[in-house]
Amino acid sequence: MIRLAGLETEYGCLTEDPAGTAAIVAKVRNWLFSGHRYGLVDVHQREWDEPAGNGGFLFNGGRAYIDMGHLEYCTPECLQLRDLIRYDAAGDRLLNRALQALGLAGTAGFVRNNIDYYTGATFGCHENYLVRRNAVFDEKQIGALLSFLTLRVLYTGAGRLGRSPLAEPHDPEKSAFSTSFQISQRADYIHNDLFEWVQFNRAIINTRDEPLADSRKYRRLHLLHGDTSVLPSTLALKVGTTALMLDLLEANLLPEIQLADSVAVLHQLSVTPDGPWRVREENGKESDAIDLLRRFHGVAQRELRGRDPETDFILADWASVLDSLSSDRTALIGRVDWITKQWLLQSFVEREGITWDDPWLRSLDLEFHHIETNRSLALPLAITPDEIGVTDAGLEQSLLTPPSDTRAHVRSILLRALAGRSHSYFVDWETVDANGNRPLSLLDPFDCREKLAQDWLAQLDRHSEPKPGKTPTDAG
Repeated sequence: MIRLAGLETEYGCLTEDPAGTAAIVAKVRNWLFSGHRYGLVDVHQREWDEPAGNGGFLFNGGRAYIDMGHLEYCTPECLQLRDLIRYDAAGDRLLNRALQALGLAGTAGFVRNNIDYYTGATFGCHENYLVRRNAVFDEKQIGALLSFLTLRVLYTGAGRLGRSPLAEPHDPEKSAFSTSFQISQRADYIHNDLFEWVQFNRAIINTRDEPLADSRKYRRLHLLHGDTSVLPSTLALKVGTTALMLDLLEANLLPEIQLADSVAVLHQLSVTPDGPWRVREENGKESDAIDLLRRFHGVAQRELRGRDPETDFILADWASVLDSLSSDRTALIGRVDWITKQWLLQSFVEREGITWDDPWLRSLDLEFHHIETNRSLALPLAITPDEIGVTDAGLEQSLLTPPSDTRAHVRSILLRALAGRSHSYFVDWETVDANGNRPLSLLDPFDCREKLAQDWLAQLDRHSEPKPGKTPTDAG
């Protein structure tokens, strides 16, 4: 990729503990930061709903905290697709390690899914992409981007059972199981194409202008509609193709494709896993969704092929997936989440002679998303190309070591230094402050120079030295 990207994953928690999920989540959070084990806990309130101690930044450059009762893990800023996949997987390993250390592995676990079948609530996986501020965001470009983000559900959806009545207040006649299986976990909960809030009236694109970088140069594209990916191939295709579309957007080269109603099409595609995937464009024309995706792919192929090996891998993988969606979807088992899940559940339904509304399937659905490899129904089926594969040694390293080519590297150095000092501190994505020292601005997310950290720490130490003529005891 030529742009920074990051993921925020809210984990579902399963437990038999009488204390409930809130207690498990808090214990795991506390273990991560106890004794500076994996990071530095917040000592000041960040937001109205993030009091001191609610979470903190990790030495790997990411962040972990509790959000609306869910343990949320944020990857560091990543410039390489393989890095993003590795640091995303690091969140799973950190949580599994915490449960093991706390003696909770037998009674609790975490799942990478987006819905609570019991309450109907949803929790998200937000995608973040750095985009140049001078990129043209006119009606044509936004329409094309929204169209792509809607259509990509055909290879990025995680799959789910039934429907969520609580997610559709505008249509109360729809029952919870008006369809047995649908492509997307989040589609039922998306009601707008563009909107600034996250929890209510969720949109495909969140428009809150919070770049977490130099606002004169960058904006952050914050996506809410995507499902949490389980299979590495699905995650790579989701992030990789979206990054390519943003490359085209910045060059004002997106194809002129605009759906009549992106949100309606998202719902429509999700509830028709077996097709046909016919969608209506703004000009009134009815088109095949795969054909439209091929047009997006065609422009990316023409403009970006040969740029670098990662781009060529994404383009080739994307073309292969689109061909299989049109001809033989069984070829995507182990590569695309929703197709893998549908095949797995269908096989079980046929073997056991049950119906699609059997509660047994809900349990299997959750096990598909389980992050413990011995329990996950998805990971043993994963087909992961070497280009995006993560070794165990690489994954282990990512628990404590940040990417070396983004500002996460600088922030990690500062975190480790502050952990060994008695200073009061405040850490955020784009700034670090301590004891009244001049805050260090990290507004350039590509600046990974260690000298930034070294100079700031030297200044911090100078400010901490006693004034001439005073002893340490009377310096205050």
